[in-house]
Amino acid sequence: MKLADIEIFSIAPPAPGWGGRYWIVVKLTTDTGVTGYGECYAASVGPEAMKPVIADVFARHMAGENPENIERMFRRVYSSGFTQRPDLTVMGAFSGLEMACWDIVGKDRDRPVHALMGGLLNDRIRAYTYLYPQNHHPLPDFWTSPEMAVDVALALIDKGYTALKFDTAGPYTMRGGHMPSLHDIDTTVRFCETLRAAIGPRADLLFGSHGQFTPAGAIRLGNAIAHTDPLWFEEPVPPDNPEGMAQVAAGQPIPVATGERLTTLVEFHAALRNGAAIVQPALGRSGGLWQGQKIATLAEAYGALVAPHLYAGPVEWAANVQLAATLPNILMCETIETDFHHRLIGGALTVDNGMIPVPTGAGLGIRFDEDLARAHPYTGCGLHLEMQEDAISYHGPNAFEGGAPVKRD
Repeated sequence: MKLADIEIFSIAPPAPGWGGRYWIVVKLTTDTGVTGYGECYAASVGPEAMKPVIADVFARHMAGENPENIERMFRRVYSSGFTQRPDLTVMGAFSGLEMACWDIVGKDRDRPVHALMGGLLNDRIRAYTYLYPQNHHPLPDFWTSPEMAVDVALALIDKGYTALKFDTAGPYTMRGGHMPSLHDIDTTVRFCETLRAAIGPRADLLFGSHGQFTPAGAIRLGNAIAHTDPLWFEEPVPPDNPEGMAQVAAGQPIPVATGERLTTLVEFHAALRNGAAIVQPALGRSGGLWQGQKIATLAEAYGALVAPHLYAGPVEWAANVQLAATLPNILMCETIETDFHHRLIGGALTVDNGMIPVPTGAGLGIRFDEDLARAHPYTGCGLHLEMQEDAISYHGPNAFEGGAPVKRD
């Protein structure tokens, strides 16, 4: 069995659009007719530029290869162009292609991917989700309203969720590494206190900041909200500053989580060495399932937990769940529940009372709907996520509205 053909889907999710402006899904086909699907997460370039990168990585390093030979293909890609160092764009391309290889191998053997990666340890995975606005919530008011956040939180707890994530300390900004304003600290404290008072011990609070602060700024913010007992402080400093993250881990009591913007074992090793208590690989960027397994094993040796990140489509979600099924140190998996997420993979993944049952079907266990994907092509010019150029304001609250706009019906 050899890899023979590739097709690339650039998909624009309809309203509400959670998961980013677009999803890049790859389909690989072998010379024996077996197909597999994977997802490339959040490329640094637009999808029309990313497509030839994906095609080149496939043609140069994978076409004609046995899809079983994951490590061989990874070494080719990682070393390409005399690099042998992490590269977000190239490894993002490979990550989706690698997922598709696992999907193929599982289908060829009629076994789920987790059975090929150590076997089933966890048949249900704890889910967490973001506090997304509902249609009746006005925008942009929602992003700075603790009361509206409580409205969403209570509805999610009623569905069985036991962990909820939110970002309240300002927008994505390319000027990462700033000191939070007193307004933003106050907004974050009010959110955490209001949520904790409303939900009590029924759910963990997961505080994210998208790497916006200097180490001193993150320490200041972490100490301000520590009394509400968040489970984690996600990306307190920019991802290129692991030494700064070590200062944050030592300077305030909330466990530090990171990994959405890291790729390969190399960058996760630096994070763990510098105090990450929870690693959050996005498998469509971090190198795929096999790198994910290595990252998780390294985390286990450091006494750290794994919580795969998801701000993408459901193919990456499926890969996250397959990996999570094998891990002794899994904490939870991020979840995005939209009708489009479910329909695109044939309803293969569900959340039942806050838990994700692990699919037992062959490969990734999904039924990817190519017709649905083709009916929703991405035609925009924005990146998957974007950052604002302006600095934050110190005169009033800075509303976080996400790196991609919420769509309304």
